[in-house]
Amino acid sequence: MFATYLVVVLLTSVLNGCAAVANFIGHEYPRSQADKLGVPRSWMRPLGALLAAGALGLPAGLVVPAVGALAAAGLVLYFLGALWAHLRVHDYQLGPWSLFFCLPVASLALSLAQPW
Repeated sequence: MFATYLVVVLLTSVLNGCAAVANFIGHEYPRSQADKLGVPRSWMRPLGALLAAGALGLPAGLVVPAVGALAAAGLVLYFLGALWAHLRVHDYQLGPWSLFFCLPVASLALSLAQPW
């Protein structure tokens, strides 16, 4: 079970770390999503910082389990907010969102299931 937890945590961390970097450098995809969802571009760096915090907190949870669980819970809340933003503008293309949401949910579930 620990191997599964390790793989899911590292995959989630890398994926969200890449998303944070995309927000920080002003990549076209996060900018186009922000425009489509009505999110001000000035929010891109703070949102990237939240993603980066989650991406760094997940592997830290391998040393301090509570940090990993809190990071995963924070990412779950972040992506629930993203879902609300999509639904608010009637954008139902949720394929990428579902990947970004399911991985932190799995990380949180596996973190809570670990017999620390």
